[in-house]
Amino acid sequence: MNPRTQEKFIMTNPKLKLGRNSVGVGDRFAHQARAQLEACVKALEKGVEVVPVWNKSNREHTIIGSEPVSTRQAADAAVKTLHWKLPYYLDADHITLETVGRFLASCDFFTIDVADSISQPALPADIDSFIERHPELMGSIELDGADESFEITREILRGTACKFLAAVKKAGEVYRRIESEMSAGNFISEVSMDETDRAQSPVELLVILAAIADEGIPVQTIAPKFSGRFNKGVDYVGNVARFEREMALDVAAIAYAQKQYGLPADLKLSIHSGSDKFSIYPAIHAVMRRTGAGVHLKTAGTTWLEELIGLAEAGGEGLALAKEIYAEALAHREELCAPYANVIDIDPAKLPSAEDVRKWSSAQYTSALRHAEGDPHYNPSVRQLLHVGFKIAAKMGPRYLSLLEANEAVIARNVTENLFDRHIAPVFLGR
Repeated sequence: MNPRTQEKFIMTNPKLKLGRNSVGVGDRFAHQARAQLEACVKALEKGVEVVPVWNKSNREHTIIGSEPVSTRQAADAAVKTLHWKLPYYLDADHITLETVGRFLASCDFFTIDVADSISQPALPADIDSFIERHPELMGSIELDGADESFEITREILRGTACKFLAAVKKAGEVYRRIESEMSAGNFISEVSMDETDRAQSPVELLVILAAIADEGIPVQTIAPKFSGRFNKGVDYVGNVARFEREMALDVAAIAYAQKQYGLPADLKLSIHSGSDKFSIYPAIHAVMRRTGAGVHLKTAGTTWLEELIGLAEAGGEGLALAKEIYAEALAHREELCAPYANVIDIDPAKLPSAEDVRKWSSAQYTSALRHAEGDPHYNPSVRQLLHVGFKIAAKMGPRYLSLLEANEAVIARNVTENLFDRHIAPVFLGR
């Protein structure tokens, strides 16, 4: 173990702890915090503690015209109303050094996004220094629970360090910016490494974690890249068995790094774009059960879709507005989809015309939008388009928000059922 690294983590033992089970929930318009928390209450009633983390990115705040304090106010009000006595957090989602400032007063969880720095070559001197500090990373490494050993040559270590060191150093800069305002231990840190060209190997994850330890980041969650497609709001596309193996190896790599580098004992995986990845939920639960590891399942955007489903179910003005939002989203498809091009797969041929949708009943609209794989009317292209179409509702302002309030009961039911029945129960309860 690196003595200097060990000393850092003894000194910065976090006061805030995320716990074994946690779920990141997005609430675009800050109206569904209570309904989301109800899902965690239901889990607690079943004997499982799931910590809620409300996440909202700088991009989402910018599009909607909101500020992080609105998310804080909504979460605090929900916690007070439901008498929630367990931890809860607010995540400054995908922040960078340029955007972190506006979140410091309201958030206590920070997802540090260093995607732009991944694969930027590290300085040769930094690589040499890293290799010198970590001779333990060369040779044969055996991970508990893995049925194979991993051989790391000096060339492999140098190449991996070259790819990831600059990104981890950037994460360190962001972490220290937060620490300067909030003091060590008073917030939770996540490092996001998922936006890269391919899934990281266990060797690469070990190098990343060693570098994170060198930077003195008491990281509690890390988001690696997995193989397969994690498109927004729809199911996983890929080999489920391969995903399960990757996740198990990542868990083993984390356990190794915790012992080797003194990283926080509750460090766990964060699965980004985790909403609606129904086909891998049994695999996630199986790995958790076998290893005792925790998971942070990050969902976002689906609450906004449940608002639309609730409005459509309500009929009348709600259904009319839901149809109007679809028509506007269809008309501005390219503009809306451009920022999300890498995480959506929409087939334009499967998008019904605005004229056809205007004739739909409530049942037709909700059947197309609700993620029910067995429903022949479910349309993933419609769902993905509307997933990125929240900008349309944001432009409607009070008109949209007033209908949310007028139809709160039906919307809240959909939000709670979606989060508990389709996400929390299969991942954390194994149902």
